[in-house]
Amino acid sequence: MEEIKDPNCSYCAKGDLVNAFAYEICELPASTVYVFREQTHPGRCVVASKHHVSEIVDLPLEEQHAFLADVVRVARAIHEAYHPDKLNYGMFGDTGHHLHCHLVPKYKDQAEWGGTFLMNPTPNKISDEEARVIADRLRPLILNQK
Repeated sequence: MEEIKDPNCSYCAKGDLVNAFAYEICELPASTVYVFREQTHPGRCVVASKHHVSEIVDLPLEEQHAFLADVVRVARAIHEAYHPDKLNYGMFGDTGHHLHCHLVPKYKDQAEWGGTFLMNPTPNKISDEEARVIADRLRPLILNQK
């Protein structure tokens, strides 16, 4: 499937649009992986499809599998680096119609345990330097999986 892009979409346009809320970690076969700047849940990431589609069912079966394989790959890296008690997965997009999945590590003794995670629970977002540290920690765990 040829990559579908929308120049008005943050994930498609990249650059300043996506940098407002995310920091790129790496490219995978079907997606781009980002550190989500709101880090109430340490290690929170977003896996964004390389195709501008709203729903996973809008992708051919092979692309669906590739996208979900990328999500699993990032999930393994978060588990290895952060050891969450539970990893929540959120695929929303009511207003931003680009297929993406939030991977949100949750811990029994920390924020929002036992409930649904909030998109932006605090107004504090991490800096580029803080995001780079997280990206540098996760990148080799994501890219070097067998």
